[in-house]
Amino acid sequence: MSAATKQSIRPEIPSIGSQEDASKEERFQNEVLRPILKLQHDVILAYFHHYLDRTKRSLNGLSGFEKKELISKAFSKDVSLKLELRGMVLGLLTKDEYLLYSEMSGTLNKRINNMLQERIQSVFL
Repeated sequence: MSAATKQSIRPEIPSIGSQEDASKEERFQNEVLRPILKLQHDVILAYFHHYLDRTKRSLNGLSGFEKKELISKAFSKDVSLKLELRGMVLGLLTKDEYLLYSEMSGTLNKRINNMLQERIQSVFL
């Protein structure tokens, strides 16, 4: 898939304001990562449902606090969960975006994980 195609399928996020005073990481998050997460929303949720089935966990009958805890623990303890979900995001970067990502991967990986966790929690809570 060409870079132009990858960028053209990403949804617009009108709520992203001016980026003038934002850090390099924050601009990358808002201009690249957030649209990819929005695009991949259904796939991310389907994967998390599959993860719950595979690990024989269920959110049914749990309180909001218990659901939040289960999701938080999954993200803090299950490396393969984080890697699989992060791969769904990174696979839609262009080559230039990936090169920029690789310069800041430590910080951006934390941002990606936090955004993924928040997105999943917002659906289940």
